[in-house]
Amino acid sequence: MSKGYRFNYSSLEELREDIEKFNLDLPISKEIDILKNRVVLDKGSIIPNSLVVHPMEGADANSDGTPSELTKRRYKRFATGGAGLIWLEAIAVNESGRANSKQLFMNEENIDSFIQLIDLIRREAHQKYSADFNPYLVAQLTHSGRFGDNKNIIFEDEILDPVSSGENDFQIMSDQQLEELKKDYVNSAKLAKKAGFDAVDIKACHRYLLSEMLAAHTRDGKYGGDYESRTRFLKEVIREVKAEVDIDLAIRLNIYDAIPYPYGWATDKNGEMDLSEPKRLVKELEEMGVKLFNITASTPYLKPYVNRPYDQGKPKPPEHPLQGVYRLLYLTKVIQQELKDGVVVGTGFTWLRQFAPNIAAGMIKEGWTTLVGFGRQAFAYPDFAYDILYNNGLDPQKVCISCSKCAELKAAKMNSGCVIRDQEIYLAIYRKLMIENLDGLAK
Repeated sequence: MSKGYRFNYSSLEELREDIEKFNLDLPISKEIDILKNRVVLDKGSIIPNSLVVHPMEGADANSDGTPSELTKRRYKRFATGGAGLIWLEAIAVNESGRANSKQLFMNEENIDSFIQLIDLIRREAHQKYSADFNPYLVAQLTHSGRFGDNKNIIFEDEILDPVSSGENDFQIMSDQQLEELKKDYVNSAKLAKKAGFDAVDIKACHRYLLSEMLAAHTRDGKYGGDYESRTRFLKEVIREVKAEVDIDLAIRLNIYDAIPYPYGWATDKNGEMDLSEPKRLVKELEEMGVKLFNITASTPYLKPYVNRPYDQGKPKPPEHPLQGVYRLLYLTKVIQQELKDGVVVGTGFTWLRQFAPNIAAGMIKEGWTTLVGFGRQAFAYPDFAYDILYNNGLDPQKVCISCSKCAELKAAKMNSGCVIRDQEIYLAIYRKLMIENLDGLAK
């Protein structure tokens, strides 16, 4: 039976009832051993199991862009957690592209700190498991665009402008500035290779800069207008990185913005899905050499329930979270089935709590995805992969409860993590945020 808008399932059968009630075609498997399967990429790189830590920003970098002690703590926990792939959080490609002073920024002056971070991850994984266990590591290269402190935008957007900048508080980037930006992506990829990453993600999601470019229907010039122009910059960056850096290519990609045309990607005038362009794009990117496709949608600044279904948070979702979960898993399926050999990382599992492995295993068995990713779950339960692989499931007392508190902390530019399961660090920080919010209301 339906439990309303909150997760309240005591058995897999109860969850199955709601899946059927909402007519959701989700595969379920009672057996989850398939999640232990390793994935071999075409050049022989090995992902030792099918579980992935999604890129989750902790908003705790040092002001010079280097990993802080809190950053290192997070990745040490992920390393011992057992996931076969750790997709590290956003790393700005230049100073002006940082979201804020707490976002990672890798450059020539601080590269040693990133070498040390990668060494820490590999060393911790080896000590916990074996010298043969090497989690595959992806560096997410980003420019925060309109959601960064410098408010760089690609076009004026009547839907996103109100939630990302004040009146005239932005700079529309010129074609020449974008040409220069390509060099920063190539340089960052070279640094990622030097640091020891296995792959670089040319991030194009959540309406950060490269994601916004895909929706630049109203922009003039070589990077706006028709499909070829809107996808040109992304392809040029990927092409130049491939030509100059011997490193695997990945992308975290918005498949659907949930923003009406002409301001959204893969949508019609009503904001409904039109997946013809993302289907075309992923096939072209695969032909260009992109190996890994991490699936996501929309933007947390406008419709957070689309890219991370939740029980608690603002705004209140206009749908049952299970329907939001299905949308993300459906998008995963669509893209996996468009590719020949591309490895897809599925998104949308965390809200399912302890039953996520059953859906994940079912999806892999049915060809909906290759890998399964967890974001908020990794904050709450960094050893989720270990328990899935070695204890045959997730502990209901350790799972993420989708309360959105980690997202509130990040939005406030405060150190972000799980307030419920990692109280030693984050409860006091969250209480400080609540006090500041109350003081703001009092004024």
